[in-house]
Amino acid sequence: MLSFARTALMTSILPLSVFSSYVSSLPENAQGLFNESMEWMDDFYDPRAGYLLNLGAASALRHETRSSAWYAIGLLARNTGSDVDDATKILTNVVAGQFKDPKDQWYGDYQQEPEEPTVGTVAYPAKLYNSWDPNWRGFVGTTLIIGLEEFGHLLSPEVTSLLEESLYNTTVGDTYRVGGVDGDNLYPAYTNPSLMRAFVSGWTGRRLNDSNMTVSGENYANEIITLFNRSNTLSEFNSGTYTGVSLYGLTLWAKYLPEDSVMKQMGSSMVKYTWESVSELWHPQLKNVAGPWDRSYGFDMNRYLSLLALHLWNIIGKEKSSIHTKVRTLDIDTVPTSEHLLIYSQPSVMSHSADFAYAPLFAILAEFHSTLVPADVVEKLTTFQGEHTFTSSTFSPPFDLYPRNITAWLAPNISIGAETFNETVIGGPAINPDTFNPALIQWYTGAEVGFITLYATEPSVVAVASAGSLELSYPRGSNSSIFSIIVSTFAEKKEVSAWEDVQGLTVNVTGNVDANYSVAFAGAYGGADDTINDFEFWNFTYTMPSKYTGQPHLLLEVELR
Repeated sequence: MLSFARTALMTSILPLSVFSSYVSSLPENAQGLFNESMEWMDDFYDPRAGYLLNLGAASALRHETRSSAWYAIGLLARNTGSDVDDATKILTNVVAGQFKDPKDQWYGDYQQEPEEPTVGTVAYPAKLYNSWDPNWRGFVGTTLIIGLEEFGHLLSPEVTSLLEESLYNTTVGDTYRVGGVDGDNLYPAYTNPSLMRAFVSGWTGRRLNDSNMTVSGENYANEIITLFNRSNTLSEFNSGTYTGVSLYGLTLWAKYLPEDSVMKQMGSSMVKYTWESVSELWHPQLKNVAGPWDRSYGFDMNRYLSLLALHLWNIIGKEKSSIHTKVRTLDIDTVPTSEHLLIYSQPSVMSHSADFAYAPLFAILAEFHSTLVPADVVEKLTTFQGEHTFTSSTFSPPFDLYPRNITAWLAPNISIGAETFNETVIGGPAINPDTFNPALIQWYTGAEVGFITLYATEPSVVAVASAGSLELSYPRGSNSSIFSIIVSTFAEKKEVSAWEDVQGLTVNVTGNVDANYSVAFAGAYGGADDTINDFEFWNFTYTMPSKYTGQPHLLLEVELR
């Protein structure tokens, strides 16, 4: 029996949204995800403007469109007090800020903030992924559809018409995107926006009885499916953030489209196969997916907020996901017991924390999404299955000259993952070495998760993970090639100058490189290098002998200690 003091304290901690009939009908984990994210965003809502203030710390109280749209659907779901009126105001503002001139490349997209000047003017030139982000058509468009599907009964006919018109505009605007034309990079292999594009087109075409839109969405979906069916893998493979978006998009395929849609027919199995890959790579002891990572916003999912973690919260619970949590002892006049401990999340202290705004949508979809996740996958996500290997492949044309071959090895408290690739660019299809991690080691240092990763400096790498080793070679390398190996900092080892200083791991390095390597620090407040995605690290750099000819080669053999 809980004391009155404990009951009163718990009541004061819980937000009012727990009393919403819709929210209280969600699965328990989804309720927690929904309530915590909405309570966090409530503090950023500006009722005068009808927008959320930007969730980043460096925005000087400017507002943001995308997170405002996500929050608006959360308000409709919560539906207490002025929530529906506030949601209506936000959605009306979002649609008013849509670009509506068909001659513009950004037609149908949404402004990133209401404060920005007109895109394409002399003062504010149009710059893809800067002054305008074409992916926001999908992010906002899918959000409006969830609002219409789940909470359309709360919207007036006028607002409903506004949303339908907005979806028409964003669907037409997305057809302007052709990979390789006008600087755009939307190929079917760019998985997360491609999934959203196909869905919004297919759904909107049916809603508005526009057969051209419907067929366009179905045809584009077939191109994505063809790539997926090679090996039952996403082209944008194993990304803590974008696997989360892709699972979201595939859930929309499976949930909201009719039986005659190829997206409905394939969505469920694609979710299943994706989770099966994730479950082989997810390491419950490290709370990370093993490498390789095609696109990552950090080197440790315990320290940056990934959208995959929000799915994991829904499926296996907050404490078992990689969301940062803290235990607080409730102030009760009894001997503390586990009954008096409250585990609460702290996503706002994590890097990339603004993505927590996506959580209400993930929570709304959670019950349906969970039906697509096999029971054996849930078990593997919950409890480490023991030492095992994983092999697969994936393909991202036009960047890949041949499919990327993936190998991984996981054992207690350690993982090694790698992918062999031959590409037209350096840094993966995103053309960004800061987010591309083709070869990676993670382990438990005794205090935290440590990492060793290859920073891509070559367009082609043969990278193979096996038990206790990571082998790297450069088929197109030369004597000017380098191996740039990023190594984590360590709480109990402030100075790192050699492999012997690595905490909790013995590392033996061999190869045809010059045996003399350099070590530089990348720090937020100084050092020779800059941080990457907020992470500080040590950079171990190997060069080749000046007169060497042949393929540069490096072998890392590791053992926990």
